[in-house]
Amino acid sequence: MQNEYFAFISAAYGVSALSLLGLALWLFLDARGRQRELKALEARGIRRRSDASARGTAA
Repeated sequence: MQNEYFAFISAAYGVSALSLLGLALWLFLDARGRQRELKALEARGIRRRSDASARGTAA
């Protein structure tokens, strides 16, 4: 009886694991892209609003 469902359950776990792995990879790559964009903006002289409050000056 257990062998009848083994392929289905294995496939379900495999698809779930691949989906979670794909989501984690997407988040990692997207975060790297946002970091690159922030560095490019800061190199052009555009600063973050939170940067002023971190230095102790008002915006």
